[in-house]
Amino acid sequence: MAHLLQPLKAGSLELANRLVMPPMATQKADPEGRVSPELIEYYREKSRGGYISLVIVEHSFIRQEGKAGEGQLSAASDSAVKGLDELAAAIRGNGSRAVMQINHAGSAASEEITGLTPLAPSAVPHPRTKTVPRELTPGEISEIAGAFKEAARRTREAGFDGVEIHSAHGYLLHQFFSPLTNRRSDQYGGDLSGRIRIHLEVIETVREEVGRDFPVLLRLGASDYMAGGARLEDSVAAAREFERAGVDILDISGGFCGYTVEGLSGQGFFSPLTEAIKEAVSIPVILTGGITDPEAAEKLLRENKADLIGVGRAILKDSGWAKNAVSGLQEN
Repeated sequence: MAHLLQPLKAGSLELANRLVMPPMATQKADPEGRVSPELIEYYREKSRGGYISLVIVEHSFIRQEGKAGEGQLSAASDSAVKGLDELAAAIRGNGSRAVMQINHAGSAASEEITGLTPLAPSAVPHPRTKTVPRELTPGEISEIAGAFKEAARRTREAGFDGVEIHSAHGYLLHQFFSPLTNRRSDQYGGDLSGRIRIHLEVIETVREEVGRDFPVLLRLGASDYMAGGARLEDSVAAAREFERAGVDILDISGGFCGYTVEGLSGQGFFSPLTEAIKEAVSIPVILTGGITDPEAAEKLLRENKADLIGVGRAILKDSGWAKNAVSGLQEN
């Protein structure tokens, strides 16, 4: 993991050394999910100057039935590697590290987009899309773990600095994690150990494929903020297991139906989640959530709420945000 965190000066709490651009869907891939010139230019523009230490590229589907929407990037076939190589090179050429997020949408996918029946842990309606999926068999679960493995291989072959496994925002791995959508009675359901079994299998197979020297991140929806859903206590326990399984960095989010949660506001509104998880693990933790003010970001670092700060919407709106933030803080 050392090469991924190389931009982060040891012991430094400066935002300039701990700034992450989290994954944000652009829908700029071509109809087959291949990298487009527009997508490359988007990431080149956002990372220009190397002011962002780590850029996590938007969620990329690992199998056709797990495609979340039109314009989504693909990591589902070897034919994608060439374009992904160009994308990684554009980001790294600007001086930022590049990580690719891989994902399966589960019941958040639609047959209209994929041409296939949505799959999920259990045949219950998705809280956001209301889609009623087909329940996965244990054999199909193993196949999906294998698809994560192959997507991670392609990520490494494409020259990225690491790979992030997506288990948040109501997508497939989050659907296994949450009691809202996991009603299984076999080894993949029930208590927490059953609900994270697929996560541990995915982490294991990805780690076997990419080796110990390639960073593996996991984005975790640490609270569903819905009655009967996953709670912070679940996530603290799960985080410990993910660290033991070989995850290098935990990227924390919340909300089953997306990253915006009614009633949550302010700078770093997921900080209660990251603070509790950071106390439970020894690996770095990323905090995102409404952060637009550089001084507030540095304050969150000083207060030990997280190890890295993710700034998404502010950078989406203003490609010069990172440069202006770093310059402004250094002047002060």
